[in-house]
Amino acid sequence: MQTHGQTPGLVIFDCDGVLIDSEVVACRIDAACLAELGIAITAEEVMDRYVGISLQGMLADLARRLDRTLPPELVETLRRRVLQAFDGELTAIAGVGATLSALRIPVCVASGSEPDRIRHSLSLVGLLHRFEPHVFSATQVAFGKPAPDLFLFAASSMGMPPARCLVIEDSLAGVQAARAAGMPVFGFTGGSHCRPGHADRLRETGAATVFDDMRHLPALLAA
Repeated sequence: MQTHGQTPGLVIFDCDGVLIDSEVVACRIDAACLAELGIAITAEEVMDRYVGISLQGMLADLARRLDRTLPPELVETLRRRVLQAFDGELTAIAGVGATLSALRIPVCVASGSEPDRIRHSLSLVGLLHRFEPHVFSATQVAFGKPAPDLFLFAASSMGMPPARCLVIEDSLAGVQAARAAGMPVFGFTGGSHCRPGHADRLRETGAATVFDDMRHLPALLAA
């Protein structure tokens, strides 16, 4: 894959749904916790509306839509319960370890999740050492996805111009963020949360290529 006549100098991976198969688990827990507050929302609705959005962004949007104040302890409750579920259920995206071993260019993670959750999740599936210390969180910037701030921060921290970066994303918000940052982006649909039609939505949002098997990434980069 060529960026302005050059191969990418940096691959920026999203975490949830790209490196770890976490979205189905997290959305189920989010919906269950919200139901305890009398908020009727299904895991599928959480998935459709909030995948790629930070926890704080999701709760702020819910509060606006419902015109109600959510309890301040909800953030910590959701964090704790999701991590507890991850301890027993989390898996890596198939083939991601082999793909990371095959890449010969720098990589980093840029996720809407909190730093502790990113590192804990990657550690659970044996991937943290592939990225540490290059793990970037939306908590480090003013605005999370779909704003470009996180990807621009990651590129700057890694000393790479935005145009020489390639982003791997599974969410519409993530693709929007990458495009706003001036970075080419590949859409990934290999997570268990991706449903029919998602590839088309990623393309329509601006993904240059869409693929569903992480083991294909090295060949796509070489094309």
